[in-house]
Amino acid sequence: MATRDSRDLSTREKGARFVYRPSSALPDPNPIPGFTHRWVMTHLLGQIEPTNMSRKLRDGYVPCKAVDYPELMLQGNEKTGNIEIGGLMLCKIPTEISEGMFEYYTGQSQAQMEAVDNSFMRQSDPRMPLTMEKRSSSTRGRI
Repeated sequence: MATRDSRDLSTREKGARFVYRPSSALPDPNPIPGFTHRWVMTHLLGQIEPTNMSRKLRDGYVPCKAVDYPELMLQGNEKTGNIEIGGLMLCKIPTEISEGMFEYYTGQSQAQMEAVDNSFMRQSDPRMPLTMEKRSSSTRGRI
């Protein structure tokens, strides 16, 4: 009868395990210093949405041309040459404007939260005071 080595004694090459990640539906362009890229909605459910696009153009977004981004390997819109996928157009905006917009909307959000908190605390009664906890936590896996 042939002797068999236990699995612990046998050696085999251990290679790095491949981890699969599905590709994104929207490609990311190579970053350009001083600019931030965003996908802006041009169509909704197959219907053109000119209001959104005109507002974004007034805010400072500039449509990206396919010839300027060969790494995306996409053909531009036949008429305009802009990069469009599924009702979204790739646009760029100067980073300083993007950061200013972020700060503005963060301030708007904080003001709304303060208004909700003040309204909530107005309903407090000394006989049964309301408390407000501003902590949250999340767990993964088994508890």
